[in-house]
Amino acid sequence: MKPFTFERARTPAEAAAAAARNPGARFVAGGTNLLDLMKLEIETPTHLIDVNGLGLDKIEDTADHGLRIGALVRNTDLAADERVRRDYEVLSRALVAGASGQLRNMATTAGNLLQRTRCPYFYDTNQPCNKRSPGTGCGAIGGFSRQHAVIGVSDACIATHPSDMAVAMRVLDAVVETILQDGTTRSIPIAEFHRLPEDRPHIDTVLKPGELITSVTLPPPAGGVHIYYKVRDRASYAFALISVAAIIQPDGSGRVALGGVAHKPWRVEEAEREIPRGAKAVAARLLQGAKPTPENAYKLKLVERTLAAVLAQAKGGQI
Repeated sequence: MKPFTFERARTPAEAAAAAARNPGARFVAGGTNLLDLMKLEIETPTHLIDVNGLGLDKIEDTADHGLRIGALVRNTDLAADERVRRDYEVLSRALVAGASGQLRNMATTAGNLLQRTRCPYFYDTNQPCNKRSPGTGCGAIGGFSRQHAVIGVSDACIATHPSDMAVAMRVLDAVVETILQDGTTRSIPIAEFHRLPEDRPHIDTVLKPGELITSVTLPPPAGGVHIYYKVRDRASYAFALISVAAIIQPDGSGRVALGGVAHKPWRVEEAEREIPRGAKAVAARLLQGAKPTPENAYKLKLVERTLAAVLAQAKGGQI
């Protein structure tokens, strides 16, 4: 691990100002992803800013009957919150499907959104990876790609985003609230928060240097049946091959987002108009323009079959 300096911020504005003073700084809270990457020298911050004391660990009602989730709310606490379990069940289900209990006890809301890909070529510093070292190439293209993205890919990267929580946030139309280095704030719809790789796969989000997430806001409850279904190689402590977050209304309309298929949580609102026609129609629209590799082409059919199971469950069937 490379040497670094360290400080504890007392307010969000102070944390953002500290980042402005220290190029190469990173914010640290639970550290469940960042510290692993530092040990492997994939992330090499020169300065760490501890944000655990900022008071951003509360879940509060908003004026329009939604929820504001502090950036430092731990995944375990968020999943167990009575309001989340009652009104945003898809989020609670997604959180419980992720990682292990020990990691959920440490992982934060903001950190979950910001976690890096689990592509093995990204983690292996002996392999080329444009996300880790821009311009070196992509080892997954032409390599072992069974777990990689099938849509939204580029010639520079076919990595997937690993978060379960982010897929649920996408189907809920969450908004990410931040503070910048100059003290100004902004609100970023979750649909715009994560980037596709294009020719800059090393940039995962639209956050500006030093910009700090302060909270995530959920709109008023959408009602309906909430489902999060995750297909993986083993029953726990495994990332999704594909996952489906869905909210299905009694009239058959609904919302659907996918995980495990792209560089970001994948939702195509136009595809949701096809829900009454069934899973095959929805999947065809969701995956229009897909570019799978020979090793991960199975994901196209897996998406369709998982969607079919989810829609059956929403109608009272069983998965």
